Amino acid sequence: MLRIPSHIREQVDLSEADLGYLDHLVEEWHLLADLSFSDLILWLPGRDDNEFFAVAQIRPATGPTALEDDVVGEMIAYDPEAHVTEAYLSQRISETSNNKLQSGIPVDICAIPCLIEGRCLAVVERHTNQMGVRAPGELEDNYLLIAGLLADMLWRGVWPDPGIVNVTVGPHVGEGLVLLDRSLVVEYASPNGVSVYRKLGLTGDLIGESILPLTSGLLSGQDAPIDRTLAAEFRSEESEEFEVTTDHASAVIRTLPLSASDGRVGRLLICHDTTELRSKERQLVTKDATIREIHHRVKNNLQTVSALLRLQARRMTSPEAAAALREAMARVQAIAIVHEILSRSFSGAVDFDDVADRLLRLAGDLAASRGHVKASRDGSFGEIPAAMVTSLSLVITELCQNAIQHGLSAGPGELVLAPRRLPDGALEVSVIDNGQGLPEGFRVDDPSRTSLGLSIVSTLVEDLEGVFSLEPNPSGVGARAVIRVPLL
Repeated sequence: MLRIPSHIREQVDLSEADLGYLDHLVEEWHLLADLSFSDLILWLPGRDDNEFFAVAQIRPATGPTALEDDVVGEMIAYDPEAHVTEAYLSQRISETSNNKLQSGIPVDICAIPCLIEGRCLAVVERHTNQMGVRAPGELEDNYLLIAGLLADMLWRGVWPDPGIVNVTVGPHVGEGLVLLDRSLVVEYASPNGVSVYRKLGLTGDLIGESILPLTSGLLSGQDAPIDRTLAAEFRSEESEEFEVTTDHASAVIRTLPLSASDGRVGRLLICHDTTELRSKERQLVTKDATIREIHHRVKNNLQTVSALLRLQARRMTSPEAAAALREAMARVQAIAIVHEILSRSFSGAVDFDDVADRLLRLAGDLAASRGHVKASRDGSFGEIPAAMVTSLSLVITELCQNAIQHGLSAGPGELVLAPRRLPDGALEVSVIDNGQGLPEGFRVDDPSRTSLGLSIVSTLVEDLEGVFSLEPNPSGVGARAVIRVPLL
């Protein structure tokens, strides 16, 4: 997308439609730069017709640059001999072949006015390094032929199509080029263009063949009828981009209609071999599916372990042993919830609100034997990095269990889980209960403390490089546990 510096934006008059066209131009002009082996500069006229501002620049991928420095932000003012000024005022292409020296390099300069509905919206200045000019050959001759057609189409306002905006940047000419005549017969194909078709399965010649039955035959067999969708894409009056896939290869093909002021027409195909890319995509899809399946199986196994712990707890005669087994069961279930969420996740982050709500329901089940406890969430966690989810889930589970077993052990009460994002990007989570509060003189860092749950919380929070505190509820009765952890 074209980004015009603010100090220049104030000096030019551009509508939203103008900006859309210019965005489209800078997305497409790599074609002209590579085909002409030239640097391109986009100049916008100021409110004063004698002032022009450079707002974009591109160097060729097919040849040496003619501009060592970046000229974006520079200005041409009251210079009637400048090609940009001449092209703008005359509304005709202005060029020279005098090999003007730029930093000691002979350079040909051409200025192409971009005419939209009779108005010169901008000027594209082309600089061609003649010192490093490529040796003439069939490829170079055809590149320059097509570049001349594109320059003429740019001047006449038919390329890029002013009615099309926000297209994706397609293949580049160096990846494979095929030139068709008006009958869609191949006039020229670059070596890379031939290679792309060879990968798709071409065994005969490409030049002189009709591209539509040839391509359709590669896709569906030599005797199969021509695919209607493929025919429409090749014959479209607009630029099209589509993918063709055979049993052993695939390629993206970009079509671009070509026209000349004398009525001569043709079509340019730019091809990009995507075989390896599609293979890697399939591998990633397979790997992603495998990882999700692993999470699913781990979740099932953990749920089995949790069920076994529940059965064991029911058979225990010691209340302390039964309580310890129920606590272990809750920890295993918390990890199972995480793996269930991860089995459905397609990214490296998890919407933790769903996890938190499940953990609160788990805490409510634990509290059912002790009396009614209302567990709720106040606030949103947002997305949490997947690497933190298991530890954070265990911390919340332990804090909820601790609040229920100690703070709310005397009867019904309320438990609130309150997450909050801090301005520095960290996450603060508070677990608040309105129970009987903390014992007098309680300190969370007391070395004589024997609570396994709080030891687990302290260790996990330390692993997350966070801090943990447990204090009286500042808003009333009960206690408040607070953790603060940086998000990875």
